[in-house]
Amino acid sequence: MTAKLFSTLKLGGLNLPNRIAVAPMTRARTTQPGDIPNEMMAAYYAQRASAGLIVTEATQISVQGKGYSFTPGIFTKDQIEGWKLVTHAVHSAGGRIFLQLWHVGRMSHESFHPDGKPVAPSALSPYAQVWVVDPETGDGGMVDCPVPRALSAEEIKDIVKDFRNGAKNAIEAGFDGVEIHGANGYLIDQFLRRSSNRRTDEFGGSQENRIRFLRDVAQAVADEVGAERTGIRLSPYITQRNMADDEIIEVILKAARTLEEIGTAYIHLSEADWEDAPIVPDQFRRDLRAAYTGSIVVAGKYTKQRGEKILASGLADIVAYGRPFIANPDLPRRFAEDLPLADFEPSTLFGGMHKGYSDYRSYDQELGLV
Repeated sequence: MTAKLFSTLKLGGLNLPNRIAVAPMTRARTTQPGDIPNEMMAAYYAQRASAGLIVTEATQISVQGKGYSFTPGIFTKDQIEGWKLVTHAVHSAGGRIFLQLWHVGRMSHESFHPDGKPVAPSALSPYAQVWVVDPETGDGGMVDCPVPRALSAEEIKDIVKDFRNGAKNAIEAGFDGVEIHGANGYLIDQFLRRSSNRRTDEFGGSQENRIRFLRDVAQAVADEVGAERTGIRLSPYITQRNMADDEIIEVILKAARTLEEIGTAYIHLSEADWEDAPIVPDQFRRDLRAAYTGSIVVAGKYTKQRGEKILASGLADIVAYGRPFIANPDLPRRFAEDLPLADFEPSTLFGGMHKGYSDYRSYDQELGLV
């Protein structure tokens, strides 16, 4: 058995039985209208409850925070009730689960906004696409993001309140904690970078000002649900979606010191999983360790061997797996016993029903033993 991946860890108030996490993955399977979690999603997450921790798919904190069709929300009573199905199923299966809180900012489409304008720190295009379902045909596809409008300072403060309310609703829905999505070119990340933030007020300009929104959100969420139940996802080396900024590493490390002061449970590094993804230098990992004493989660094309290696180095505490968990709901067992891994079907990632979602089998089911 692999020693490090299967060692226990205390994360905030939780005792994790292993250090293998389910990474947040958008799957777009909610009930419509209303973007409501459902029994199918409950079955999907419960199948993966042997993970040390599950982090849900990104979940919008408001209508304004939505950027993709059929993604779940956490701001209506029906959505809270839908998520209760998920948390009950996961806890009944012995698992632990955090909800990822999300505001996409400019990574959105005009069809989701009454005035046709997504919002952002500044009116700058991401030159990117989001997945949108045509209401007439029911077909989903990637479409261009429009140029957003810049948020007012008062609107920014309202979004901080939306994050806080989303965290409160998540705990009401039965989650063990929340992860703030501050990565991958979404709203918090947009505030951190000069490439997307050209503001001249208290939320732009200096590095400290660009960190202010992240700090305010993290503090509000920690005040609401407890810092020990609060994590945040960051992506220092991901530059897609027009996010390149040669100051971002300095900014992320300063942000980490801010999160240290707040006392958040963990920082989750999104490291990308495509073939030519940037390499995260060990020096950055050491600098992050020096700035932040909470747990560090890593995700991005990790294998069992790479996961074991980074845990052994002491530069991470938990390894989150995305695609391997899609087709292998019993991934921890397969790692522990060196069992073969099944492949996932890319065409069923977004939208649809059980096929390519909750119909992947455990190893024993593949053998016909159960």
